[in-house]
Amino acid sequence: MLTRFANRGALRVSDAGRSVACMVTITTEVATTPRWDDVQHALTGGGDGASCQCIWPVLSNKDWNETTKEQRTEMLHAEIDAGPPPGIIAYVDGEAAGWIRVGPRTAQARVPRTRIIAAATEEPFDDDSVWAVTCFVVRREHRGQGINLALLRAAVEHAKSSGARLIEGYPVDTGGEKMRTNDLFHGTLGTYLAAGFEKKSEMKPGRTLVALGLTR
Repeated sequence: MLTRFANRGALRVSDAGRSVACMVTITTEVATTPRWDDVQHALTGGGDGASCQCIWPVLSNKDWNETTKEQRTEMLHAEIDAGPPPGIIAYVDGEAAGWIRVGPRTAQARVPRTRIIAAATEEPFDDDSVWAVTCFVVRREHRGQGINLALLRAAVEHAKSSGARLIEGYPVDTGGEKMRTNDLFHGTLGTYLAAGFEKKSEMKPGRTLVALGLTR
């Protein structure tokens, strides 16, 4: 799967220190074994991606606390090798710049173990046709270029083409406030709404369950 669009709203800093508009081309690809180096490049550009390796969504707290960074890296590599692809990579002008985890909730052990999700969802946890987005990572130098929205739209298309019936997300509602990037790995409510998701339930102050039905 390849999606491509040009984002004319991105900014760069000129040599004179002024912010000027520029155009970047963002493309996305599903994460497969030949793209392993790109996965690592996307995950290691700032924030917790390098240490987490996006394994947090698939482990219980107990198992997470017993793993090292090296073990998590091996686990992600094995997951990608085994397939189906557990995530999507975003590229900015050909450079790996971002990552999103998307897949059936049944393959993401933390989702049903998260009480606020379990209390808010209307979908049975044993339904393989219900997918979830559980993590976003964008390299520091590429933030503010619309990569999260591009990743989310690609995740929706990937889920749809893979037979998903519905896709959930659990974003942060910033309320317009500035927040630490590491606290936004669930994605923001505004990004999900821009991608067509609907608010279903407020799980707790600042966290919302959203969903998008997929027609086959």
